[in-house]
Amino acid sequence: MNSEQSNSSEVALHAVDYWQVIKNRYGIILLTFLLVFMTALVITYVMPKRYQSTATIQVRPAVPSVEVLPGYVSRSPSAMSQSFFPTEFEVIKAQKTLDVVIERLDLINRWGEDRDNCRRRLESIIDAQNIRGTDLIEIRVRAANSQDAKLIADAVSDAYRHRRKEIENMRTDRALSELREAVRSQEDLVEEKRKVLTQLIRNEGVIYTRGDIRGEGGFTESDQAKTAAMRYAELETEKIKLESQIDTLLRYDGDQLITYAAGLQLPENIIRSLHPQWLEAQRQLEAAKLSGLGENHPTVKSQVKIIEGLNKDLEEGVVALRETLRAQLELVKEQAERLKMKAEKEEDEAVTYGIARHSFDDAKADFETAQELLEQLKIKLISEEMQRRISEDPVVVHADPVESQSPVSPNVKLNLALGAVVGLVFGVGIAFFLEYLDTSVKTLEDVEKYLQVPVLAVIPKDVGVLYKQSGMSPDAEAYRILRTNIEFNRKNPEDNAITVVSGGAGEGKSTTLVNLAYICAQGGYTTLMIDADLRRPRLHTFFDINNSVGLTNYLTTDLMLEDVILQTPVDNLYFMPSGILPADAAGILNSRRMSELIQDVKQRFDLVLIDSPPILGVSDAAVLASEVDLTMVVIQHRKLPRNMLLRVKSAVENVGGHVIGVVLNNVDVRSDSQYQYYTSYYTYYAPTDTSAPAPSPSKKSETVAKEKSVAPSKDDLY
Repeated sequence: MNSEQSNSSEVALHAVDYWQVIKNRYGIILLTFLLVFMTALVITYVMPKRYQSTATIQVRPAVPSVEVLPGYVSRSPSAMSQSFFPTEFEVIKAQKTLDVVIERLDLINRWGEDRDNCRRRLESIIDAQNIRGTDLIEIRVRAANSQDAKLIADAVSDAYRHRRKEIENMRTDRALSELREAVRSQEDLVEEKRKVLTQLIRNEGVIYTRGDIRGEGGFTESDQAKTAAMRYAELETEKIKLESQIDTLLRYDGDQLITYAAGLQLPENIIRSLHPQWLEAQRQLEAAKLSGLGENHPTVKSQVKIIEGLNKDLEEGVVALRETLRAQLELVKEQAERLKMKAEKEEDEAVTYGIARHSFDDAKADFETAQELLEQLKIKLISEEMQRRISEDPVVVHADPVESQSPVSPNVKLNLALGAVVGLVFGVGIAFFLEYLDTSVKTLEDVEKYLQVPVLAVIPKDVGVLYKQSGMSPDAEAYRILRTNIEFNRKNPEDNAITVVSGGAGEGKSTTLVNLAYICAQGGYTTLMIDADLRRPRLHTFFDINNSVGLTNYLTTDLMLEDVILQTPVDNLYFMPSGILPADAAGILNSRRMSELIQDVKQRFDLVLIDSPPILGVSDAAVLASEVDLTMVVIQHRKLPRNMLLRVKSAVENVGGHVIGVVLNNVDVRSDSQYQYYTSYYTYYAPTDTSAPAPSPSKKSETVAKEKSVAPSKDDLY
């Protein structure tokens, strides 16, 4: 959750940074926007006018699909591929199409150019576009003359239509020619197959009836050999069966023989009827014996006689049955021999017939296949010929070009809109590029990161002289913060001599010193301002004081300190002008008397603020930095690059000076989001309607300040 909040705040911060860059460099953006927009306006004005004429045509696939005979589609449909329309666009602007247009409109004489130039000129003014979702193509022609645009558009659409039709006819004629040749070749092949089949029919004596290629006509398959073989197998089985039965009859005897013979299924087998009687007689005999009758009992004897008779009859039946089986066996052997000879004969005939049938079936299949193919080719030929006669125009013109009444190029609104967009984008790009190249100080973090010193205060933009304004001026709060930070950053309370330096001219160093002195004086500090800028002194201009007598006079003559220090209209605030400008300013400042002066005023005043020239331009500021206790650097926001600021710090430290901190001056706190918290000055400290403005110094007090020379003694101040 915390990571999500951190990411969202980081994104918001970046957005604010980007917006800040745009606000800071809105002038560059506006200038670039106006330049690009005006350039687009001028180019649009000087561009030649172009008139457009459009012809709308419908393009059909190269191979249409029409069912001219039932069940037969003469030509398969040709689906439009992704490259269909791009290909047709190139055909519209192809050399042969444009040559037709050139000849038709006589453009060589009309334009006074050769054929190649005319063709290149046509290619540059002709454009073809597909109407999305349809088969329609718009042929657009843009020319300097509206009549030329109409004529060329009409000529291009007509030339393309005739060329497509000519190509389609050539393709169809070539296909028909090839199809007719294929029909003639197939007819010759069918005739050859017919002759081969006829010869086989005559040689084999086959009656040909047309069927399918598997042989429904011609030979019928003979089953005689198969039937004879099957019958021979059956007789062989029967012979084996009879031999087995005869062998069993010879092998068995007694009751086993009678039982086996009774089970034989033969029409002349009397044993089957006698065997039950024999069994019944045996049962009755056993029953009589079991009843206690002896062997001499008439009943027993009668049953024995009956059994003996039945046994005799059964033996005679077995002999007769054996003879019957032998007779049947001989008959079966004779039939099997005859059938074997017949089967072998039928097999030989079947082999001969099979060979003849195979040749006949192959010849018949070849003939019928060739004949069917010939019929299909003839139907295809008829279909193509009918299609050739009823074929549709591959290109249909749906809208003829008309003469345009107003130019389509240049598009003023579009060009100006693009110019505005490009100008805005280009301006923003230049702004960010300049921001990237800009190495000046932009934020407090820049100062603390590169100079390794604290930022004592941020001074808003366009701050005036505070003592001439109301005491409740919001700008004063920035200097109160500066005063407080100086107090807390001084390690030694005795370090009260501070020189104010800057890297270059015009960074607000003198104004910062005057306002800081005013705020310190308001806070009860007895404050002395020394104008030590002996090149271009400015402090006297803030108080309208004469600059003829001051620091240089004191350093070069025997004047007393009280003769060169003036009291300003502000309580507790004193001022030492620069005096007459010397020829060797650095030499004067780098003197023992200057050191003695600083030591003296440090004891007389609570705070001594010394103005100096830019430290990078002359050596005066370095001399002052070596004499005073502390050095305060004033940096104008977004002016000097960071490496120059490093040189400022190095210049101070090289002479033994100590940089107490930096004042970031001339910051637009109202528009720069990085310093928005400073805008509270302008709301919280803004004067209300009931508060009366503080009276400005009167001319009389100013005159007294000019003329009165004050030399406060140490006893007066303490």
